[in-house]
Amino acid sequence: MAWREQVAVEKRASYRGQAYWGRGVPGFGDPQASVLVLGLAPAAHGANRTGRVFTGDRSGDWLYRAMYRAGLANQPTSVGVDDGLQLIGAWVAAAVKCAPPDNKPLPEERDACRPFLRRELALLSRVKVIVCLGGFAYGAACSEFGVRPRPKFGHGVEVPLPAGPTLLCSYHPSQQNTFTGRLTEPMLDAVFVRAVQLGA
Repeated sequence: MAWREQVAVEKRASYRGQAYWGRGVPGFGDPQASVLVLGLAPAAHGANRTGRVFTGDRSGDWLYRAMYRAGLANQPTSVGVDDGLQLIGAWVAAAVKCAPPDNKPLPEERDACRPFLRRELALLSRVKVIVCLGGFAYGAACSEFGVRPRPKFGHGVEVPLPAGPTLLCSYHPSQQNTFTGRLTEPMLDAVFVRAVQLGA
C-alpha cells in the first residue's frame, strides 16, 4: 500500500504532469457479465495511474484489443477512465487491488485482497467463465473456489467447477510474454472466442 502511494507521488517521468490514482483499483465492466477476466494486480504506471484496471499499459493494450475482437468491448483501446470504453457481457478485475513492487504481489497481499474479490464474485451472479490471466490469477481463483487437486496451469486449460463457473487459463499479456512470443494475439483471441462460447 505504501509503495503504490510512493509511486503515485514520485511518478514516471513521461507521466510527470498527470495526477495518479494511487489507491486500490476496483473491477470494471458490465454488472450483468457472464465473462470475468481476472488479472494479477494493477500496474504501477498503468491502473495505479489511471484508476481503471488494465488501462494505460501494454498489457491492457493487448487485452482490450482481444476483447474488442471477441465482441466483449466497444473499442480496442483504453488509455483513461474517460475514454469511452464499455465492456459488453464482461467484467475485468485483479486478484490484488494495489500495485505491488516489481509487479510481484506476495501471497499475503492476495489474501488481504481476497474479501474484495469475493464481493465482486457475489455481485457478478451471472458469471459462467473466469479467464485467469496468468498463474497467479489462476491460483487466486482456485483458492477462492476450493479447487483441489489443482490442475496444472497452462494456456487454454479449462477447469469446469461443479457448482460454479469454468476457469479458463491464459498466459498473462505481459511484455515478458508478448515480446518473447510466448503469447501471441491469435493465442489470446482463441481464449476469448472460447470464453464467449462458455459464457453463452
